[in-house]
Amino acid sequence: MATTTVISKDEKRVIFASSLGTVFEWYDFYLYGSLAAIIAKHFFTGVNETTAFIFALLAFAAGFAVRPFGAIVFGRLGDMIGRKYTFLVTILIMGFSTAVVGLLPSYSTIGVAAPVILIVLRLLQGLALGGEYGGAATYVAEHAPQNKRGLFTSFIQTTATLGLFLSLLVIWVCRNSFGKEAFEDWGWRVPFLVSIALLIVSVYIRLQLHESPVFKKMKDEGKHSKAPLTEAFLRWPNLKIVLLSLFGGTAGQAVVWYTGQFYVLFFLTKTLGVESNTSDLLIAASLAIATPFFIIFGSLSDKIGRKKIIMAGCLIAAVAYFPIFKGLTHYVNPALESAVATSPVVVTADPEKCAFQFDPIGKATFKQSCDIIKSALAKKGIPYSNVAAPAGTVASVTVGTTKVDSFEGETLDKAAFKTQSDAFNTSLGDALKTAAYPAKADPKAINYPMVILLLTILVIFVTMVYGPIAAMLVELFPTRIRYTSMSLPYHIGNGWFGGFLPTVAFAMVAATGDIYYGLWYPIVVAVATFVIGVLFLPETKDRDIYAND
Repeated sequence: MATTTVISKDEKRVIFASSLGTVFEWYDFYLYGSLAAIIAKHFFTGVNETTAFIFALLAFAAGFAVRPFGAIVFGRLGDMIGRKYTFLVTILIMGFSTAVVGLLPSYSTIGVAAPVILIVLRLLQGLALGGEYGGAATYVAEHAPQNKRGLFTSFIQTTATLGLFLSLLVIWVCRNSFGKEAFEDWGWRVPFLVSIALLIVSVYIRLQLHESPVFKKMKDEGKHSKAPLTEAFLRWPNLKIVLLSLFGGTAGQAVVWYTGQFYVLFFLTKTLGVESNTSDLLIAASLAIATPFFIIFGSLSDKIGRKKIIMAGCLIAAVAYFPIFKGLTHYVNPALESAVATSPVVVTADPEKCAFQFDPIGKATFKQSCDIIKSALAKKGIPYSNVAAPAGTVASVTVGTTKVDSFEGETLDKAAFKTQSDAFNTSLGDALKTAAYPAKADPKAINYPMVILLLTILVIFVTMVYGPIAAMLVELFPTRIRYTSMSLPYHIGNGWFGGFLPTVAFAMVAATGDIYYGLWYPIVVAVATFVIGVLFLPETKDRDIYAND
């Protein structure tokens, strides 16, 4: 099997079934991310708008945080008892958790129990997904011809993007079928409930699968690992490869992936003011155009190697992010770009009197003059710069040439604070309107071809780093502990470095007022991965994955 160049119809069917089941699982997982803004309104009410959105992103990130633990639990099971049974368990957990989100009462109905249960469900989803990817990649690789491993595993790599595409498509259909108000009120639950049907299909598909022949042969010979965790992580030769694959591979791959397919979605809606319906279609169009490049780069990696393509993707993405995101502003919301250029917003305040605009428990009031300004600007999505003022100075905001003074609200009673706040917001709104700051992106002013082109380029960066990486991870580790060894660095990279990217980047933007400041997070990580990967990560395309040592 190690040298054959032909794959049988039965093996193709198995690979297709495995990939299709993984698409459904990614669909379940990414529904939450696509609907984060709406979920924030239903489950994190009682806090300011910026905090609610960041907290919703944290709940999204919670699913990523536990993925490494799912990798450990299910990776161990996959290496000890087999790939097929692990598949069934993970899909059942994922489908159940997603369906319950669609039935979960909101904060207004059951109070704090709502976000608590939601986070628990996200944790269960993360655990299930932590066990899914390593098994799917290993399973497909162990069925593929050695000289086409990059090609065949690249089909697994398309599943995350196809799952995201499917989630956006179902959301778009529901939003347009129910209407915007009904969708945001109750219709957002339908895509989660659709997962019940997908669960039935996925379980049926998984029941048709046979155990990996490589694993079955190894187990029949008694050569499978009895302690995969010990062999994978407590023995330095293998642990060293785990660490190199994390910092020299999956960390950079993850931030490029989530910048190009998730952070950019938040950037379009929250920063540039694009309607959710429009942004979903724009992202879906770019995914449809760029998805074949997963296969192209996966196949190319069989010829020139995995490492060259992954490292090039990290470096090119890091260099291109600032011009591409500034280009998106230019082609999506030219009125905002023009207003920032002609009438920049400047906050002048004592830095010691400016709190970080994040209130996870909803108790902070943000009544200092600086906080009042920044809270108002963050809510409106207005970029600004900061100028330090002497201690004791009452903060002010300048819009072009118009200065609007804030006020100190800490000593005011509720009624007086509301009166002053309303007056300030009115003055600020008038200044922004005079300076031609748009409330939303004008659909007629969007240059759709150029926006789709830029979004497609971002996804192509994703395909460069993600298309070949499954084959690389499979080839780095021996068969007896492959599932366990590759799953952990993959899910730490994607679950932690990637999963927390939207939260960290959005918080960085909210703290500084610079709408591009959050890009420094993926740029720094991608460059670090490029350096470590080039210097220390081996090329793997010619390795024999059927060896047990």
